[in-house]
Amino acid sequence: MLIIVFLKSNTLVLDYNLDSLDSVAQAVIKAVKHKVILFQGAMGAGKTTLIKALVKQLGSTDDVSSPTFSLVNTYQATNSDIFHFDLYRLNSIEEAYDFGIEDYFDSSNWVFIEWPDIILTLLPDNYHVISLEHIDSNKRQLTLK
Repeated sequence: MLIIVFLKSNTLVLDYNLDSLDSVAQAVIKAVKHKVILFQGAMGAGKTTLIKALVKQLGSTDDVSSPTFSLVNTYQATNSDIFHFDLYRLNSIEEAYDFGIEDYFDSSNWVFIEWPDIILTLLPDNYHVISLEHIDSNKRQLTLK
């Protein structure tokens, strides 16, 4: 089940269940204009699960896992790389500078960032935010801005 709730003022809202993740990923890829996407939501809301579906839809056959301890995983897609960040364990913005996060923004590749709050001041001008809300064990709501 995939239900488009509304598309207004550059905001897309989707209600979906886990069986429709491929359709959700396709809709997100069609809707975005920028390759830097921030993922917000509570622990267990489905951020990494959605990123797995996005990586697959972008043509990658790589195994996708949360980069909680490595901070970034790189996946090979059809026409570019995909950089998947999990900044949950980052303690300061200086740590982001230390691993060169701004270089990832300057690339023409996809950049997916979970727990982005600590680096908001470093973001490029153009990016999207996906907020996920856990409705029940099989249903989520996605808001794309």
